[in-house]
Amino acid sequence: MRVINLASGSDGNLTYIESGDQKILLDVGLSCAETVKRLNLLGVSPEEISAIIITHEHSDHTKGLDVFSGKFNTPVYAHESVWLGLDDKLKKVSAQNHKTFEGDFALNELLICPVELPHDVKCFGFSFCENDKKMSVITDLGHINDRILNAIKGSSLVYLEANYDRQMLMSGTKYPLSLKRRIDGPNGHLSNAVSAEVVEFLTKTGTKQIMLSHLSKENNSPNIAYTSICQVLGEHGIIEGQDIKIDVARELPTSIFRLK
Repeated sequence: MRVINLASGSDGNLTYIESGDQKILLDVGLSCAETVKRLNLLGVSPEEISAIIITHEHSDHTKGLDVFSGKFNTPVYAHESVWLGLDDKLKKVSAQNHKTFEGDFALNELLICPVELPHDVKCFGFSFCENDKKMSVITDLGHINDRILNAIKGSSLVYLEANYDRQMLMSGTKYPLSLKRRIDGPNGHLSNAVSAEVVEFLTKTGTKQIMLSHLSKENNSPNIAYTSICQVLGEHGIIEGQDIKIDVARELPTSIFRLK
């Protein structure tokens, strides 16, 4: 399995996952043209994409979806409850490319396991399993619980939201109080502090690589997220680079991971 995050953050989210002959996009939060450009960096043509999987309806995850699917005749998979928020926004996705899942589903040898996340619209994270290899993508959630932790447990690689530093969010002047409360609420986003708790759990259950994802440009930074989370882990005897590797997904393509 080969995985690379091609864009992460409030301006757009796009992840490429390859397993055997399956070449998949998780979300298309960039324009179609920009999505094609970033696929070309991998030597992948848009016509090769066998499926698009959508986490939820927000534009930073769906901006280029309609044009891309319509232009390249790409099947789109989303939960039925997510389709309810998408149907009025999509005019070019053909009926035959409208794919719905309710639980686990497979694309050839790749098993895809959705887990519902607490967000202000219907939203799903996913684990991707190929034989004994497992990776998970969990972003856009306001809190964590045992159901979600159990779903991603056993992943060697996890893309995990670390959206905001709470002090930066609450002391900032750009956002109104109502938006701050939404972000910090149970159906908003994960703070660095909560992400650190999740990383601690994952480290103890065998995860080797974390990609901190979906960082806010206004209320976080790669350095703040990385440093604050490593500090919390250190207080619990977990050393980054020794017990677990932590990187930060960014607006531009980051590391390619090969799960063997």
